[in-house]
Order: sequence, then structure tokens, then C-alpha cells
Amino acid sequence: MPKCDRNGKSELWTDAQLEQVAAELNPNMRAIFSICYYTGCRVSESRQLRAESLVGDTIVFKKVTTKTKRTRAVPMHSKLKVILAESNLPTTGYLFPGRKTDRPVSRQACDKALRKACDYLGFEGFSTHSNRRTWATRLDRAGVRMKAIKELGGWSSMAALQRYLDVSDAEMAAAIEVLG
Repeated sequence: MPKCDRNGKSELWTDAQLEQVAAELNPNMRAIFSICYYTGCRVSESRQLRAESLVGDTIVFKKVTTKTKRTRAVPMHSKLKVILAESNLPTTGYLFPGRKTDRPVSRQACDKALRKACDYLGFEGFSTHSNRRTWATRLDRAGVRMKAIKELGGWSSMAALQRYLDVSDAEMAAAIEVLG
């Protein structure tokens, strides 16, 4: 069921859609959503990152900012490193400061920026959670172990993770054909 008025599941991005949306976002929002896409984190976790959370080639999501209240470290994808390097991010404090620099940009501002880009492009059914769903589904389809996806994405259980995974009609048809 596609997402409608904040109900249902967020749509998954295609590579082309992701690139189009990224091109419509300002550099900071592009960086926030790229972190979500390449780490599977929630937008609230991404927007609250501090410069000190970038440790070498790893992003550390501290327990105070995660939904499950558990710290996790996610290796940085090479494309994410390039995006962050091009973003002119601060070297101390919040990576994405809000109007008041002692606070991060709001979740509502992130949501508004994404909605504006999607509306402009005519994309429906997408939300800030589309990155997380796309990330988990693509890793699953690539054969990454569910345990690794769960740990990297910070899900509290396998059941919680499985609600994020999308199964296409083609995958269901192929599953039936296995029966011979």
C-alpha cells in the first residue's frame, strides 16, 4: 500500500528518483538525506549528528539520538564521503544547525524540504522514511544477512526490520516458480 496523507508505507526510491530529488535539495538537506540513504538511519538521527560523530570512515549514532537508545556505528559509503566533503559542514557542534545554532535543524524543516522537492518533481508516496526503507530493501535484495541489516539500521528486532522490507510482484512470482 503506498503512502497517502502520512498513512501506509513510504515508497522506495529508484536511482533516478533519488538523483532528481538530491538535485533539488540544498547542500545541507542533500547531506542529511544522503546520510539517511547510505546508513539507513532515521532523519531525526541524521539531523542531530555532531561533527564529533564522524570518526574516520564511520558515523557514530549516539544512544541519546536513537529511537532504540542504543549507540551504533555505521561505516561510511564512498559516495557518502564525497557528498559530505562537498557540503562544507562545520568541524564542531551540530553538522546541521538550525536557526538557533545551539540546536539542530528541525525534523519539520527536513520534511518540508523533501516534500517541496517531491512536489516539484511530481513524486507521490515518498517521505523521510523512504531512504530507510530503500536502504533496508536494497541490502536485503543484495543478499546481505538480516542480522547485519538489523544491527546497522538499529532496529530493535527482526520483526521490526521485516516491516520495512519491500517484496515486489516479480519476487513473489519468482518465489512460486521455485516450486518447479
